[in-house]
Amino acid sequence: MSELSITIGQLIRKERQKKKISQEHLALRCGIDRSYMGRIERGQVNVTVEKLYLIASILDIEVKKLLP
Repeated sequence: MSELSITIGQLIRKERQKKKISQEHLALRCGIDRSYMGRIERGQVNVTVEKLYLIASILDIEVKKLLP
């Protein structure tokens, strides 16, 4: 995948772990499958802007913290 997708995925994982939220819990709150959340965090898929805002909201951070 693209370098951007990989970087965004790494930032999501970092913020999720900082908040001590499991990947499964974050996926459940986002309404997506845990395996898909794993693919987002590994940069294997392009996350939509809508999902990016949802993830940021659940992590209680500004979306800009998920962008390089």
